[in-house]
Amino acid sequence: MSTIVAALDARYPIGQFKYEGPYTDTQIARMIQDLAELPRNLRASVAGLNEQQINAPYRDGGWTVRQTVHHVADSHMNSFIRFRLAATEDNPTIKPYDEKAWADLADVNEPVEISLSLIEPLHHRLVVLLKSFKASDWKRTMVHPERGQLTCEANLAIYSWHSKHHVAHITELRKRKGW
Repeated sequence: MSTIVAALDARYPIGQFKYEGPYTDTQIARMIQDLAELPRNLRASVAGLNEQQINAPYRDGGWTVRQTVHHVADSHMNSFIRFRLAATEDNPTIKPYDEKAWADLADVNEPVEISLSLIEPLHHRLVVLLKSFKASDWKRTMVHPERGQLTCEANLAIYSWHSKHHVAHITELRKRKGW
């Protein structure tokens, strides 16, 4: 049983995502702050790691630190576009993508600095956009072909969690390895 728990902890170091909305204005502001802090937190999580450490998986069978950082950039670019679509269109259908296949494309062999540098201005714009939302904007919807209809509020909660989830993959690996 402890082996199963340890494996689950490595996969979901902060627990699995659970939508617990509707959220208060204070909770929404906190989630936006999580997105504002991601670039700094992600950069800090990889600071001082050497190439061997960057190429280490965060768990057996999991992505490497490098793949994880590049995945965050890929995922959050998609999220930014999804928020913009939902803010400007009525219930748009958003495009899912195969994140596992994306994690194996050639560009994930690039230095993590490429994605870290991309995430900083991306999150600046994302935070500016989200801070401009009115209460009614959080109720705007998008359709994910695999997950169904999502509100902007739910998408915010997902990406607040996602930001902390992947930083924790790296920071927990560092703790386990003594890096």
